[in-house]
Amino acid sequence: MIIRSAVPEDLPEIARAEELSFPEAEAASRETIAGRLAVYPDRFRVAVEDGRIAACVNGMLTNEPDLRDEMYEDASLHDADGCWQMIFSVCTLPDCRGRGYASALLRRLIDDVRRERRRGLVLTCKEHMIGFYAALGFADEGISGSAHGGAVWHQMRLTL
Repeated sequence: MIIRSAVPEDLPEIARAEELSFPEAEAASRETIAGRLAVYPDRFRVAVEDGRIAACVNGMLTNEPDLRDEMYEDASLHDADGCWQMIFSVCTLPDCRGRGYASALLRRLIDDVRRERRRGLVLTCKEHMIGFYAALGFADEGISGSAHGGAVWHQMRLTL
């Protein structure tokens, strides 16, 4: 497995992974992902196996401590000097799940954020995923103010 930052040519595979990983109301559109890639490609990590993207993670930087719904759609809210790494999605292709790709991507991103001397990382997840993120060091802060896609989310934080 190779972990690297995304490039614009990865858009079709990243969009497909997003589509297969989330219900339609929650998944970022191809256009939204393209906008993110155009503004902050360095905040994407992809796991490549056998020449294809098996998993990906992306999000933006901000000085705001909590993830807001507007951040998902508005790439202009990215602040390259931000102290918090927001994580919008962690996606693994269905036939690649259970192989540790998502954990490896998140560990790499955590290491990168630590090396950049930022305060930490914030994400939202559904209740059944709390244990997965807790195992990586994230703490559950309870129900998030986010109602993205009409779902109930828990905000998770890893302070470095």
